[in-house]
Amino acid sequence: MKKIKEFETLKNEAYKYCRQFVEERLGRILAQIKELETALTSETKSSAGDKHETGRAMIQLEREKLGQQLLELEKTQQLLSKVPKDRDSQLVGLGNLVITDSFIYYIAISAGEFKNSTNSVYCISAATPIGKLIYGKSIGDTFHFNGKTSTILTIR
Repeated sequence: MKKIKEFETLKNEAYKYCRQFVEERLGRILAQIKELETALTSETKSSAGDKHETGRAMIQLEREKLGQQLLELEKTQQLLSKVPKDRDSQLVGLGNLVITDSFIYYIAISAGEFKNSTNSVYCISAATPIGKLIYGKSIGDTFHFNGKTSTILTIR
């Protein structure tokens, strides 16, 4: 019973890590957009007209690129909002903490590695290569990734 509580705590911490990952990324993108807006409005017409227009065009391209990143991040936020926090299933799915004999995975969004004092959890999307391999599998199932075979020990 103690292990189950530890897994639930780890799962909650991984979810919070994913949420923080999205919030920090959103903050960075919005700050960059604001910087570009400031640069665009402070850009004054100089005697070198072509140079000025090139600068404005570069800023506009960067703004469009950040807009695309913002759109992708909004999709990630939507997916994270749909992650069930109390999912307990026999099959690996969205919101599960998957303990294998090699690694621990949290199926939500691709947010990288989360570490606490005792564990390391890879926060992955179901659309990642490893996510596709383990999605729908159950305890005892094996999978092969990067030439290594792993076995699913626990699903929470």
